[in-house]
Amino acid sequence: MTRPAIATPIEGTCLCGAVTLRIAPESRHLDACHCTMCRKWGGGPFLSLSAGDDPEIEGAEQVIRYAPSDWAERGFCGACGTHLFYFYKPQGTYACPAGLFTDAAGFTLTSEIFVDEQPDYYHFTEDTVRKTGAQVIAEAAKGE
Repeated sequence: MTRPAIATPIEGTCLCGAVTLRIAPESRHLDACHCTMCRKWGGGPFLSLSAGDDPEIEGAEQVIRYAPSDWAERGFCGACGTHLFYFYKPQGTYACPAGLFTDAAGFTLTSEIFVDEQPDYYHFTEDTVRKTGAQVIAEAAKGE
């Protein structure tokens, strides 16, 4: 189930400019994932924008997809290695790193997931919805 997108699409690019993403975020909210896989992928928590099920990808021939699990793929630029998206297979939805988009100013961190895997060496001060991995998996199993 895709929520309605905000009115104005935003655009982001990889470091080398070979890939451009245009998305219409579902809200002005940022999400943080603290799971081990996200931290290994990006060196820290995955701060993302929900990009719905149909981001426009210019330069798609440069995109390499890697499936670290049965339920997701991670996309990156094959030329420069920039992380481009997390694709959640069961719902067919994308989350994109907030740092790709200079227009992400004004977005607010509102939720954090896999908080039980968050290391002790960083903390956010925002008052967010915080869910453990078990809670996230249970919700996904229910189709929420």
